[in-house]
This record gives sequence, structure tokens and C-alpha cells, in this order.
Amino acid sequence: MEFIAIDVETANANMASICQIGLAHYKNSKLIEEFSTYIDPQDYFDSTNISIHGINDDTVVGAPTIKEASSQLYTYLDKRVAVCHTHFDRVSIKQACTRNSIRIPECTWLDSACVARRAWPDLRSGGYGLHNICRALGYEVKHHDALEDAKAAGYILLSASKECNLDIQGWLKRVKQPIASA
Repeated sequence: MEFIAIDVETANANMASICQIGLAHYKNSKLIEEFSTYIDPQDYFDSTNISIHGINDDTVVGAPTIKEASSQLYTYLDKRVAVCHTHFDRVSIKQACTRNSIRIPECTWLDSACVARRAWPDLRSGGYGLHNICRALGYEVKHHDALEDAKAAGYILLSASKECNLDIQGWLKRVKQPIASA
């Protein structure tokens, strides 16, 4: 099973204001490579976001912009399955690319929250946040660090795959079905 898990942090409520990207490459169900970088969002930092992830203007001094980091995104994501937890990361990448007039990576997105809701019945109606699922699975995560959250999304997919005996293609089909579907 091969996929790229991705997570982003944002500088403010604008989902295009990416200030950190984390990417974790899994192959044969093992983490084989990871990449993380701060991003200069070319935008302001809101105190609420800073209180969540600790990233501020000083943190991103000298960091690349999303446009400058786009080649890394394309290398990791193009023609692959990208796993993120909820729609937030997918939408952030799309909005940041659009705002910066760069192409959106050509990948197939798989939401690990949708996977978890189908893998574990007790998570179907609530409690499927990244931190909560990791706690339930016994996986320690440094929440709101993009690389750590990306690796956590990857761990959730691997755990659900083992639980339900589904591979990537199986999950891509399963998440399109109703949650309680057999």
C-alpha cells in the first residue's frame, strides 16, 4: 500500500494562508520518507492560530512561499493518493494554489476521517477528530505540527486497513458508500 499523508497549518482563518506543510510517504505500509517545511503565507498571523500551532511571523522568516515550495508538492503528490484528515488540508492546498496562480497537484484525495468513521462503529457519529482517534488507537501525536499530524493520518489509514482488510483502492470505493454500509 503506497500513499502520501499530508497536513497543513494556516496562519489565519483563510484556508489559503498555509504556514506549514508536512508530508509522509508510505510504501508497503511503512513510512519511508518525510518532508516538512514552514511556508511564508504572505499573509498575517492571527493570534488564535498562533495559540493552536505556535507558528508566527518570526518562525517563517526565510521560509519559502507556497509557489517556491510547489515543486516539492508536485513531486510528492502528483499521480498519487494523498491522505488527509478531513477536507481542510485538501481545500487549503487548492485555495493556496489558486491564490498563488500555480497548478493544483494532480492527486487522488482520501480522507482518513471518512475512513475512520467506516472502520470503527463507535466513531460513526462523532469523536473522529485526529487527536481523539489517535488516543483511541494508542498512537501518540504532537497535535498541530503538520508533519506529526500527517503521520497520524497515515497511521489511522494503516490501522483501518488492517481492521477492515481493505487496501487503498478498497478505501477509495468504501468512502463513497454510506457510513453504515456493509
